[in-house]
Amino acid sequence: MFLSVIGDDEDRRVGRRPRALKAVGLTLAGALVLGCAAAGWAYWHLNSNIKSVDINSALGDDRPAKATPAPAVSQEAPLPTEALNILVLGSDSRSGKENQALGGGSSTGARSDTAMVVHIDAGRTTATVVSIPRDTLVTRPSCPLGSGGSTAVSYRAMFNSAYSVGGPVCAVKTVESITDVRMDHYIEIDFSGFAKLVNALGGVTVTTDEDIDDNDSHLHLKAGTHHLDGKQALALARTRHGIGDGSDLGRIGLQQKLVTALLEQISATNLLTSPTKLYSVADAVTGSLTTDTGLDSLTELMSLGESLKGLAAGDVKTVTMPVVTAPSNPNRVVAKEPAARELWESLR
Repeated sequence: MFLSVIGDDEDRRVGRRPRALKAVGLTLAGALVLGCAAAGWAYWHLNSNIKSVDINSALGDDRPAKATPAPAVSQEAPLPTEALNILVLGSDSRSGKENQALGGGSSTGARSDTAMVVHIDAGRTTATVVSIPRDTLVTRPSCPLGSGGSTAVSYRAMFNSAYSVGGPVCAVKTVESITDVRMDHYIEIDFSGFAKLVNALGGVTVTTDEDIDDNDSHLHLKAGTHHLDGKQALALARTRHGIGDGSDLGRIGLQQKLVTALLEQISATNLLTSPTKLYSVADAVTGSLTTDTGLDSLTELMSLGESLKGLAAGDVKTVTMPVVTAPSNPNRVVAKEPAARELWESLR
């Protein structure tokens, strides 16, 4: 009888073991499926966030020649290392509740209040960021419109008017016309996206050389080192009346400090060790990004990022296009020659 009970208990344990293992297996399989589904959804979500403009088709062949042809890249081939020129615009958007809450005002539309040509040298271990003052008077070329037709040529037009009248296509065409440098890519980020990116990175640390007291940007800081959140960093990028002579050149200096601070913060933040933070940063970037069609997928953006992994924050130089006060208007500037031409020539 005793042996019979033992035998029955053993049989039950043996019977339970396969069922328990089966339950564990199903749980692990379910978790794997859910994990893959979540990863797939995250990729789809980030990929669908990105908006794009087909600048190459719009401008056709009426552009400066590419410095070097881009080699074909396959999964087996190494990452590209040729030089790149990227036009980066900060869109001072007035649309949407988020942008208005961050100081966008009540009007509609957007302006390119920040314009930087990012030149990445061959080998992609050094770079130069050239700021173009928005108040620069330029000859704005005729630009094709998405609705058909084209804009008229405009002389002594403010540089940032190109974006207002013709969007990204006209912004690129205007930059190429005044620099004779081919823009290989275009990247635009708006108000709310910049603030979200800074917040996702945990803020940025910036040192100011003088007190800032700007009622327009709502930023009030004493000279010194400050750790800024997204809203404060955006206010710093927009500040012009509370520093120096109140011109756009003072604001550019602050924007260049922010670029350096962002690069340093990204370098210091090991995103790969925190999937949550990595996703938060990726969502902030892609959710407010407009690119050319050569960068309009997560795969293409990741490839670009991978190709820049040897580029440290200390290897990025920031400069401003040389300008002088415009003879026709003391509140505007024009390119200072031959210094401006020599700068652009160095980037070809």
